[in-house]
Amino acid sequence: MSSALVTTDHDVIRHWVEERGGMPASVRSTGSNAEDPGILRIDFEPKEEPLETLDWDAFFDAFEENNLAFLYQEHTKSGRISRFCKFVDRDSVPKDQDIED
Repeated sequence: MSSALVTTDHDVIRHWVEERGGMPASVRSTGSNAEDPGILRIDFEPKEEPLETLDWDAFFDAFEENNLAFLYQEHTKSGRISRFCKFVDRDSVPKDQDIED
């Protein structure tokens, strides 16, 4: 059975994303102003049209500003490398679930 991990560690997130050929991105149309990148995403090939690539600094600024944690999976149930991930509110992570800092 595959399991999900949760982290707020920028190095862990960046390594996981880059290892899978992803790029930090956002749905720019969801931002409230020019300074707000909007909803954060990880963009994998083929590139999704509504996503705009961000540099890592802007990505992690928004990540921290929005009090997010990164929920991710290392491998699928069959043992293949997984690209499953999503962003969750840090306060929504169950107290008994470890968050890697």
